Amino acid sequence: MHEILVNVSAAEIRIAVVEDGRLQVLRCERTIGADDESTGGGRSFVGDVVLGRVLRVLPAVQAAFVDIGHERAGFLGAREARCLAGAAAEHEAPIGELVREGDEVLVQIVKDPIGEKGARLTAAVTIPGRLCVLAPHQPGISLSRRIEDGNERARLLALGEALITQPGGIAGAGYIFRTAAIGAGLDELRDDAVRLGHEWRTILAARKQARPPALLHRDVGPVARALRDLVREDTARVIFDDADAAEAARAFCRHAMPQTEERVELFCGPGALFDLHDLETDIDGLMRPRVPLPCGGWITIEGSEALTAVDVNSGAFTHASGLEDTSLTVNLEAAHELGRQLRLRGIGGLIVVDFMHMKEQTQVNRILETLAQSLSRDGVPVAVSPPSPLGLVEVTRKRVREPLVSLASESCEACAGHGLVRRPDAVARDIIRRIEAAAHAAPGKRIGVRAAPEVIRWIDSRGETLRAALARKGASSVSFQEDEACPRERFEVATLV
Repeated sequence: MHEILVNVSAAEIRIAVVEDGRLQVLRCERTIGADDESTGGGRSFVGDVVLGRVLRVLPAVQAAFVDIGHERAGFLGAREARCLAGAAAEHEAPIGELVREGDEVLVQIVKDPIGEKGARLTAAVTIPGRLCVLAPHQPGISLSRRIEDGNERARLLALGEALITQPGGIAGAGYIFRTAAIGAGLDELRDDAVRLGHEWRTILAARKQARPPALLHRDVGPVARALRDLVREDTARVIFDDADAAEAARAFCRHAMPQTEERVELFCGPGALFDLHDLETDIDGLMRPRVPLPCGGWITIEGSEALTAVDVNSGAFTHASGLEDTSLTVNLEAAHELGRQLRLRGIGGLIVVDFMHMKEQTQVNRILETLAQSLSRDGVPVAVSPPSPLGLVEVTRKRVREPLVSLASESCEACAGHGLVRRPDAVARDIIRRIEAAAHAAPGKRIGVRAAPEVIRWIDSRGETLRAALARKGASSVSFQEDEACPRERFEVATLV
């Protein structure tokens, strides 16, 4: 059973995809403090179209730095700038022939800022829709690699050729058909393409009036994006715990995907929405390095600046048939779980996995196949290498966002940076959710909060904006008190008499 649960808090929107009762995808988008890059932000900039200005051209690395209005300049590689060469776009032109310092360039953010690195950019802008993606600089029809049926691919390619000849299209543009296009007819595809063409023309019109750096287009919000990108043919329901968000979702469905509107539901309790599948426990577990396996073993995930190390351990588990079968059982469970953990934790880059040693090559191949299938579920580019002479398996996974642990924690000053402690804003968001739960359980009652000073200061800095958001959630009377003796991660939320 495939379900999408949308929890709308006063400070954050969390979207969970659950399959057969298990959390598979988690997206968090902050609504308060979202643009504060110093605390990791929270709003994804991926998909934003910006008119930027080239600050520096670096022939040594075949890239340019572009001012896009962020704290750090964006990075535009020569390959990503190739479409700026126009008719010569197929050739590997050096970056110095594509852009010069001071040039205005229309770019799109394809990777959020991570750590000390700025956003990754491309000049090959694409505009995603429900069924297809408009590629203004890439003529022709392409299909998602996840559309595997040969007959369906041939049918969609034929429809695509008919689509690009329709009147009112974008000259020289192409389309990429998404997996949602499976089974769609020409009329549905044309409606989607018309909407995307309107968005592209709006961007071009805005460019004529803008001065860099200027944001020209922002992708749809987190709720609409979840509907567009996460709803599948077999999605049973999309459940919201906020009436306004549910109505906005229905309005988006009526406009872009009418067949989904009847699946949108409003959750009215009892309890909290994420309690339906005990998701809060799962989410808390994503902050811990150890992940238990069904057999009794576990995997440990530890990150560093250079790579992420994964260790597989059998614990007290032993298979009755001996060591080789023990290793096979534990390794298969670890390989199956690892893709889910990397996806939920937002881990990318180089990942090194130390599986339990195995002698039989056929069993090693089973492990690698299971790992590859587990990693392929979300469509993020990955590569899995055969075991090294030391038995280590190297995985590369494209970085698309800041890891979850980085968004919610920071280095612990008490241990000179060797450990992590939750950020004040992450603790504050937990407090906000607890306040909302208390207000729901005791409508009209005053609520008191005691927490560490730095947490209360973060809350106070959001002032009336946060209080107004809490009032809309039924918590109109809340008092906050600093407690010097309270550790950062502890707090108390109580209903007052």
